[in-house]
Amino acid sequence: MSLLVPAALVESFKELEADLALFAKMPTVKRVQIDTVDGRFVRPASWPYTDVSSFRAMRERGEMLPLLERFEYEIDLMCLDQERAGDAWLAFGATRLTFHAESVNDLPRLLARMHARYTAGAGFLPGLVAFGVALSAASDIALIEPVLPLVDYVQFMGIRRIGMQGQPFDRRVLERVRAFRSRYPRIPVQVDGGVKLAEAKELALLGVTNVVVGSDILRAKNPLAEAAAYADLENPFGV
Repeated sequence: MSLLVPAALVESFKELEADLALFAKMPTVKRVQIDTVDGRFVRPASWPYTDVSSFRAMRERGEMLPLLERFEYEIDLMCLDQERAGDAWLAFGATRLTFHAESVNDLPRLLARMHARYTAGAGFLPGLVAFGVALSAASDIALIEPVLPLVDYVQFMGIRRIGMQGQPFDRRVLERVRAFRSRYPRIPVQVDGGVKLAEAKELALLGVTNVVVGSDILRAKNPLAEAAAYADLENPFGV
């Protein structure tokens, strides 16, 4: 898979559809991250928290995420109700959930409960659902070490304030990735927030699996050309 994972942070389902239509024109993009912000853990709120009733109605009608034949969907759960939200998104067609370590009191218990419901032991195909844990720029790696056996990847935030696109890249994440890689070389790592092409090149050299990019793609004069520039960067894990 390409190093690049585009991110959509939207206020409505219509905006999401527009972003997905654009990402579908990018040949190397196979995975999309949807950022969900509840307006409580961080602000401002994004869809579906801006229109919970329509999201619930879509699920009740059995509707699924658009372009499921084209994309694998990863949901960045910047919310306090991560377990309930995760259940809803998996039912909507997502297959990857990123839980934020700082927004839950008992992260090991949460991940154990999700494993009990959605992994091979619960009747799911092995590898169908993946769980990751995100760590903010201000948190110590020790916060997530107890749950590393329960996650498929780790996401380091590359910005100081999560939940908003267009922020500058926090270069402290480079050393955090380097330190984590030296201790846990087999765990896939992605970086989300503030990443542009120059930073993506540095992160690739550190062994980062994926870079999650929002504004650098969506606000570019030519989003397709900007996305194509990431295509030559090596993804060390190929996942």
